[in-house]
Amino acid sequence: QVQLVESGGGSVQPGGSLRLSCAASGSILSFYAVGWYRQAPGNQREWVASITTGETIRYVDSVKGRFTISRDNAKNTVYLQMNALKPEDTATYYCKGEDSLYRSIVAPGPTWGQGTQVTVSS
Repeated sequence: QVQLVESGGGSVQPGGSLRLSCAASGSILSFYAVGWYRQAPGNQREWVASITTGETIRYVDSVKGRFTISRDNAKNTVYLQMNALKPEDTATYYCKGEDSLYRSIVAPGPTWGQGTQVTVSS
């Protein structure tokens, strides 16, 4: 079973940038859609962005124009470039692969990795 591991988090000031990576232990193409999600303390996990094998991309409204999801199939990695970061972007970020775009956005499965922490603060 292909596993996904998140990395790239850190602490930045408002307006700063980070690039998160979601690396697969095998072929990233094992998943039709790979999504990024985040969970802030006291909040439910929320979907952030998804990309399919056909490069169909979707974003939650709050990150449109600031975040960019991309994939490098040769490196078996999906990225989340985050620019113009805001304090409200502070959360643990997770990636997850699904077999449909619908499941990626609306109904991801119950198993999650460790995530990577993003903190935006002055």
